[in-house]
Amino acid sequence: MADQDLPVMERNRCNCVALRKASRHMTLFYDAALEPSGLRSTQYALLTEIHRRGDAAPSIGDLADALVMDQSTIGQNLRPLQRDGLVTLERDETDRRSRRVKLTRTGRARLADARPLWLAAQEKFEDGFGRRAAAGLRNVLVGIAGDQSLIPERHELHHEKA
Repeated sequence: MADQDLPVMERNRCNCVALRKASRHMTLFYDAALEPSGLRSTQYALLTEIHRRGDAAPSIGDLADALVMDQSTIGQNLRPLQRDGLVTLERDETDRRSRRVKLTRTGRARLADARPLWLAAQEKFEDGFGRRAAAGLRNVLVGIAGDQSLIPERHELHHEKA
């Protein structure tokens, strides 16, 4: 098959490419907003999820499920947070193969310092994009992220929720 026989895809027709482009754009936007805190958007999301769990320290698997990431990526993102003393990783008392992630006092302080920066980014985005449109977009994206039928069965993220 010659190159000229390949159909040309309409610009912006691919859902995956459109989502990836938007995701990259938003990551750059939030990373810039969070820069004074020394956190990147993924790190902020991790710290927020750990904090949300309170005393029930999540496992790396719990964080992977909550953030729709694979466990190795969670581990890579936790390393600098651990190095900087923002989180600790401890062996699970009931499952020695699993590690639990805890927010340190320094981590809670960094998260508290970053929160106003994140809130300002949220406001700026919603002011520019429109509050109703932003809420609708979030609802659609949460629906996509939660749709297990979109994940191939052979993928690590695919699992049945009991």
